[in-house]
Amino acid sequence: MIEKLRATRELRIEEPILYVKMQIASFNLEKGNQKECKKYLEDGRTTLDNMTDIDPSVHATFYWVVSQYHKSRQEFAEFYKNALLYLAYTSVESLSESFKLDLAFDLSLSALLGDNIYNFGELLAHPIINCLLGTKVEWLYYILQAFNTGNLALYHELCHVHSTSLNAQPALVANQMKLMEKINILCLMEIIFSRPSEDRTIPLSIIAERTRLSIEDVEYLLMKSLSVHLIEGIIDQVEGTVHVSWVQPRVLGIPQIKSLRDRLDNWLGKVHTALLSVEAETPDLVAS
Repeated sequence: MIEKLRATRELRIEEPILYVKMQIASFNLEKGNQKECKKYLEDGRTTLDNMTDIDPSVHATFYWVVSQYHKSRQEFAEFYKNALLYLAYTSVESLSESFKLDLAFDLSLSALLGDNIYNFGELLAHPIINCLLGTKVEWLYYILQAFNTGNLALYHELCHVHSTSLNAQPALVANQMKLMEKINILCLMEIIFSRPSEDRTIPLSIIAERTRLSIEDVEYLLMKSLSVHLIEGIIDQVEGTVHVSWVQPRVLGIPQIKSLRDRLDNWLGKVHTALLSVEAETPDLVAS
């Protein structure tokens, strides 16, 4: 097929050739030949980088095969990133219900288990995630919600209620400690986000109370968050506080946006009060 396309000498044949090559890469992956699949993917990425105005179906096919390659290697973070890119070039309405459910399930697991994935807002905002609702794996949707808001109490409750379903997923069972660390970090970020910008010096005891960790473990949690650049700040062991100067931007859910709106309203009230105060003092300043 590729030889026939090249023989036509038509313009823009690189797109259909790349599409065919991705099908070949997919066949190699199905046969368990990861090395040959990787070779096609590397060549495909180089071709894509040198092309402009590409048909979305070509992009979609490339990212789908890349995602399946990483899935076969249990590289959760890479699968997650490329599967979302696949969806960016694909109409969800064109996919079958069973396909959408399988993909939503895989995306959810990879979000939970992927290294350095601490923002679930993009996934929760995507319509494909709603495919989990009303199914036997609906519990996964609510676990994602708990992680996104750093809600430890809800997470523990869901683990208790859906213990049978959770234990049926070997990857989740094998990474229980990793999941706890991740939701503790997300709980920390939620604590920081919920405080006004002028009140970002937080006692370690408050973090310990919310995360149910010891002060020593809270210090480790903060160092982990600093090391992966989720936050910037200074830990003061003498005072037992942490001053946070920056938090990694996140895709916000509706409750978080409402909280942000309330804080903006409060800020506007303070600005208006300051304005009235300055206007009241201005005559005296001019007179003096």
